[in-house]
Amino acid sequence: MNRSAKRIGFLSFGHYQPVAGSAARTARDALVQTVELAVAAEELGFDGAYVRVHHFARQQAAPFPVLAAMAARTSRIELGTGVIDMRYENPLYMAEEAAMTDLISDGRLQLGVSRGSPEPALHGPATFGHVPAEGETEGDMARRHLDVFRHAIAGGKVAEANPRMTGSSRALPILPQAPGLSDRIWWGSGSRETARWTAEQGLNLMSSTLLTEDTGIPFDELQAEQIALYRQVWKDSGHSREPRVSVSRSVMPIVNDLDEAYFGRDRHSTDQVGSLGEPGLARFGRTYAGDPDQVAEDLAKDVAVQEADTLLVTIPNALGVDYNAHLMSSIVEHVAPALGWTRAS
Repeated sequence: MNRSAKRIGFLSFGHYQPVAGSAARTARDALVQTVELAVAAEELGFDGAYVRVHHFARQQAAPFPVLAAMAARTSRIELGTGVIDMRYENPLYMAEEAAMTDLISDGRLQLGVSRGSPEPALHGPATFGHVPAEGETEGDMARRHLDVFRHAIAGGKVAEANPRMTGSSRALPILPQAPGLSDRIWWGSGSRETARWTAEQGLNLMSSTLLTEDTGIPFDELQAEQIALYRQVWKDSGHSREPRVSVSRSVMPIVNDLDEAYFGRDRHSTDQVGSLGEPGLARFGRTYAGDPDQVAEDLAKDVAVQEADTLLVTIPNALGVDYNAHLMSSIVEHVAPALGWTRAS
């Protein structure tokens, strides 16, 4: 069954660097502009504003301060991450931060988490004090951190009370609590194996911008297979609620000379296949760039976009707020309606 993308959000990598042509030259530029982009996206009718999280890079690192600032400046739009690397996280402290941010947003937080991706640091999580236990991989550690985090945000008891302070020895939960946040956790999945695991765990699926497997079929078809497997395993697992699924795409409608200068070279973009430094090949999706009607037509034929309920469009944040507001406006006007999307009021 095809599913039109009912929600559209932007995904910002939060790049900043003092180079020619960049409107985000410092970390402060990138952070302030991310908040302004969320405001602009809400005004345009977008449904979500998401930030990518990377450590040891000129990008967004600790997401909760900027998410809280975005929440304070908006009232409707979903605010999320894509994704937080759980290898780096103190899960109990993260539970406190997430709950507080969700309360500020009045229940609009959508937390994408995962094992993380290739990164500049050789032993990044260990630098943060997180080392896998004996017999455990870093991926195992990320999932263990997730288990602790989910237990905490669900109100589970995590500490023994001090009788001298409380008059009892009962166990204590993390405070504050954010009702409903447990159902708004997504796992970033780059393979069919992790999609299966995600469904079994009762987590929403954030299908990756690349898949760590290549069977020779187009990226969207490979991703659609992943989503179909996820939905079937979700059904077989007997979860009571309807899951959410997101995919990410680079969408660049060319409507003026500046668009052409930036993205005209991507008019004939195709899938890419390459190595991430690990065994096997990974498949990357194409960029949808060109005349608006053609972009809309091509994106509407993307089977993974049709299977997902949420489309996250990656934006070139270093080009500044004005340009990205223009880009989002073009998507709203020329592309989104072809995907079954209607503007939020």
